[in-house]
Formats: sequence, structure tokens, C-alpha cells
Amino acid sequence: MKLTKKRIRQGIGSLTYHGFILLFGFFMFYPVLWLISSSFKEHAEIFQNAHVLIPKTFRWENYVQGWRGFGGITFGTFFKNSMIISGVSTLGQILTSSMVAFGFARVKFTGRKFWFRMMILTLLLPGQVLLIPQYVVFNYMGWIDTFKPLIIPHFFAGPFHVFLMVQFISGIPMELDEAARIDGCGPFATYYRIILPNIKPALITSGIFSFYWSWNNFMQALMYIQTPRKYPASLALQLFADPQSVTHWGAMFAMATLSLVPIFIIFITFQRYLVEGISTTGLKG
Repeated sequence: MKLTKKRIRQGIGSLTYHGFILLFGFFMFYPVLWLISSSFKEHAEIFQNAHVLIPKTFRWENYVQGWRGFGGITFGTFFKNSMIISGVSTLGQILTSSMVAFGFARVKFTGRKFWFRMMILTLLLPGQVLLIPQYVVFNYMGWIDTFKPLIIPHFFAGPFHVFLMVQFISGIPMELDEAARIDGCGPFATYYRIILPNIKPALITSGIFSFYWSWNNFMQALMYIQTPRKYPASLALQLFADPQSVTHWGAMFAMATLSLVPIFIIFITFQRYLVEGISTTGLKG
């Protein structure tokens, strides 16, 4: 009898817990559901029946009109620009951050702890403080209206990614490095053959964050890109908003929904590595 009551209490507790999680998850995901629902609605219905998630009629024309773009430039061009910017910067970020992290975690040099702490302190520097100095420098270098200001600063190691990988590398036994050294491996061979295969979760986690931040980078794209054909998707979405006439909300929401697809695909595909990479960080410093 006691066992039965215990199981009942456990069942009620589990049901309550999962019910709360589902309810909380629904409220967290509701803005995305509203965005997807609005992408299929008529222009007038979007705000008149904003609380209704199921459209009266599914208007697929919003996606067709949104994909046509502006001035003969389809939205496929904007997505291609975003993929180039995000893809190149993410690959560079993963490679350079792993190299720097290997140096901090495994190579002994004078002032290693000092420079590592100085790098961590840069995380406290607001990005807005750097906007004007960076613009002056890039304008002097002739990089305005090119992809360079959006790729090169994010191509090289960032403090967040380095910190993530240093914590992960610190959990790898030093005996593996010593065994590799006995077999004749130098520092680069140890990095390539020992460290990289063992920090795959950290590399993927860093890549997901880097791709996400680069894909949604609106402010820097607004500052540096002037030619519409070079707009990334994050910047091209604002072309739908016209204060002088009527804003085509349906097409804007349709393209905003499509812009979420690469993020969802990457997150779902590498979710296991993302959880492992974050949960392992900080266990050993």
C-alpha cells in the first residue's frame, strides 16, 4: 500500500513538473509561433486578430512576394550574403579560438595567467563603445561597403570562445600530451592530433554561438553596408518597413520566419554537442 501511495505521489509530482515545463515553454516560444502564424495572414488580419494563432486563410503569397525582394534583388541574394558572412567568420572563429585556447591551456610562457585575465576583462567592455573607433579605422582602410568589417573582426579569436575552449582543454589529461610528445609530436601535432578531436563539443558549441551572433548582426551591417545587393538578411528585412507608404507586414514576417530556419537546423542538429559543451565548461580551471 505504501509503495502504491509513493508511486502516486511520484506520478503527481512528475505530471505537475512536466505540465509546468510545457506551459513555461509555450510562453517562451509564443513569439515565434505568433511570427510564423502572422506570416500566413492577410495584412489586416495580422493586428486585428493578433491573439489568434491559426489564420482564417493561409496566404502563401506572403512568401512569394517576400522572396521577390526589391529592385530585382531576390531574398535569395540576401540569404547568400548572410551565409558567406556567417560561414567564413564562424570557421575562422573556431580555428583561431582553438589555437589561442591551446596556447593558454597547454603552452607555458611568461605572463600566461596575466594575459588570460586581461582577455577575460575584455568581456566586460560594451560593444557599443567600440562602434565609433572601429568605424573610423575601417573607413580609413577603405573597408566601408564591403564584407570585411563583418567578417574579419569576427574571424579571429574572441574572448568568450577562447574561455570556453580553455576550460574544456583543461579537462583533458596531460598524460595524452606527454604520450604524444614521446611519440615525437611537436606542439602543433599535439594540438591537431590530440586536442582537436577531444574538444569537438566545445568547437561545435563555439561554432553555434558564432554563427548565431553573426547571422543576426544588424547594427554593424547597418553601419558598414551601403549597397542593397550586399545586404545580409538581417538588414534586408528592414526594407519592408516603409514609413512613407504601407508596410508589407506579411512578407516581412514570412522572410523573418525563413531567416530562422538555418538557426533551427543548426541547433537541432548539434543540440547534443551544445549541451555537452556548456555543461562541461568550468568543471576544471
